[in-house]
Amino acid sequence: MAEVTYLEALRQGLWEEMERDERVFILGEDVGAYGGAFKVTEGFVERFGERRVIDTPISEAAIVGAAAGAAHMGMRPVAEMQFIDFISCAYDMLTNYVATARYRANLPTPLVVRGPCGGYVRGGPFHSQNVEAAFFHTPGLKIVYPATARDAKGLIKSAIRDEDPVIYLEHKWLYRRVKEPLDGGEVLTPIGEARLAREGKDVSVVTYGAMVWKALEAAEQLAQQEGVSVEVLDLRTLVPLDDAAIMRTVRKTNKVLIVHEDTRTGGVAGEITARINEQAFEWLDGPIMRVTAHDVPLPYAPTLEDFVLPQTEDIVKAVRWLAKY
Repeated sequence: MAEVTYLEALRQGLWEEMERDERVFILGEDVGAYGGAFKVTEGFVERFGERRVIDTPISEAAIVGAAAGAAHMGMRPVAEMQFIDFISCAYDMLTNYVATARYRANLPTPLVVRGPCGGYVRGGPFHSQNVEAAFFHTPGLKIVYPATARDAKGLIKSAIRDEDPVIYLEHKWLYRRVKEPLDGGEVLTPIGEARLAREGKDVSVVTYGAMVWKALEAAEQLAQQEGVSVEVLDLRTLVPLDDAAIMRTVRKTNKVLIVHEDTRTGGVAGEITARINEQAFEWLDGPIMRVTAHDVPLPYAPTLEDFVLPQTEDIVKAVRWLAKY
């Protein structure tokens, strides 16, 4: 099996779906001749042509609007946001039109909106955001956030085949850092199913995206230095959440830490906390804790970015405190 990066796995998934289904096409800024800002679509226009790999004007609202219209006409569009930060320009189109189309008019809208998100790359406030919470509250949208190369491939393929609109968040810090052996067979990751990334018995860490790797690093450090056994649950999908997997790990360890890179107030961790309180409160032996980014725009300065974003040591400290509670 060949070892591929997160980015290459994503490329493979897109390429295979383009080969499999002629209704699939890609549109976005510089996705064609330039191959995308991070080269995710490099070589696609040469293989599939300009009718299926479409360079668009710099208008995210127009990109999503065109994708929605194409989806209603039976196509399978994949709309790239050059940086996911700029998806806010298409917020109205996504929340008031795309997300409601099935409810309003029984119109399936099988489109994917994907793009690079997250920090740790010194991108500053306009190229480092995590936008999941902005859409987490919107009925009709699905949200996926792969942490591994296998899931980067499996979730893009599942998202393209889904009959509903999917926001696909890909962390740019993982693009070329994460590698995994992948065979040439079909890789499909079910939407709505979490993955147990590491088994443990003392404390559960519930997380997703790049924070899976921070959590695994913290878990290994705690196991080696302090004998604390940490279980790590990779959510993979944020909408719909895998409540059953979350409650299983809570019932197993009785202590839970929720970690996400997004800002703290109004983040996904708050909803997960509420669900645990409703469904597994009697199993808790300690307070539900959070490790998140601070509630500020991400600064350019490396030392300040490191302070604002969650670090492995932040997870270690929180788990250590919970383990002793």
